[in-house]
Amino acid sequence: MSYSTAGSLRTVTLDDVRGARKMLAGVARTTALESSRHLSRRVGAPVRLKCENLQRTGSFKLRGAYVRIAGLLPEERAAGVVAASAGNHAQGVALASSLLGVRSTVFMPRGAPLPKISATREYGAEVRLQGQVVDETLAAATEYAHRTGAVFIHPFDHPDVIAGQGTVGLEILEQCPEVRTIVVGVGGGGLAAGIAVAVKALRPDVRIVGVQAAGAAAYPPSLAAGRPVPVRDPATMADGIRVGRPGDVPFGIVGELVDEVCTVTEDELSAALLLCLERAKLVVEPAGASPVAALLSRPGAFEGPVVAVLSGGNVDPVLMERVLRHGMAAQGRYLAVRLRLTDRPGALASLLGALSAADANVLDVSHVRTDPRLGLTEAEVELHLETKGPEHCAEVERALREAGYTVMD
Repeated sequence: MSYSTAGSLRTVTLDDVRGARKMLAGVARTTALESSRHLSRRVGAPVRLKCENLQRTGSFKLRGAYVRIAGLLPEERAAGVVAASAGNHAQGVALASSLLGVRSTVFMPRGAPLPKISATREYGAEVRLQGQVVDETLAAATEYAHRTGAVFIHPFDHPDVIAGQGTVGLEILEQCPEVRTIVVGVGGGGLAAGIAVAVKALRPDVRIVGVQAAGAAAYPPSLAAGRPVPVRDPATMADGIRVGRPGDVPFGIVGELVDEVCTVTEDELSAALLLCLERAKLVVEPAGASPVAALLSRPGAFEGPVVAVLSGGNVDPVLMERVLRHGMAAQGRYLAVRLRLTDRPGALASLLGALSAADANVLDVSHVRTDPRLGLTEAEVELHLETKGPEHCAEVERALREAGYTVMD
């Protein structure tokens, strides 16, 4: 498969997806489809997880990148390829290029997580750090392509890329022939479009639901307008789906074949990531957890069996720590309290004893004695606590008040 320009609006067909699958034989893994009893109980229908977080490079992106680069003409391969990405697409292009013997240059933002930069280099790409945000990085990559003749590999807006991502849909139908609903995260739309092409051609009765982060949801207004509409300053922790404008090629497919595009909040993303880690024992990035967030936020709204596509697992450890704490807080399992006590020897020990009696796990303590707001004999303490849930949070606060402490927040 080879198209002359990245902006081609040529339709992607089932034959294209099947051709992509042949290309990917021995390259991309057929990832596992795991049942989740916990999610099934929460949703009220059988739920299975399509584990693209366990794909080579840690996400589905290898599929589309490989098919796109494999379809280049010999003179295009000789010129090399260039991409812009903060993470998953960068690694997919780097590995695909190495496997195909093509020189690759990947532009990444200066603030990209170090593990993603290191992985991209290890897969064989020359990494250039330029720009503070992806838009600036994209401009630099585009300029490089014009200047050098390298072929720009778009992360989602090309038929070959969409066909490669569509192989996920073929695998789902083979692994779960009885599937009734497929839920998939949506950024630019390449993965959702590819899955929709494959699935709707073979099983038009299967409902396909796309999921976007509420702070970066370009598809709902775009679908309402009938054309891609950019979202100004998209903001979400889910960088894998933080895209300000739908791609032209996937937009047409999503509008025709995807049944619904819904949104989830940051709290819901955090809770979903935490659930994947604790209950499914799977490391999933926020974008990859977006389908699970949709299931949790709307239990009973999805006909089963449901397949949730965990699109990636490349999460920065620093972000993981923040998201897990946020997820615990969203579930009522993380409590921050500020209170005042009499500043005397043993006062802090007594407070910690009261918390121990209430079975709260102290994660962090900040003890302030000198502050204009405090009286001569007062001290202020801020505590971060791990609890067992909302009811336990209320019990801990009640125990503190009954012990004579003034809880400020």
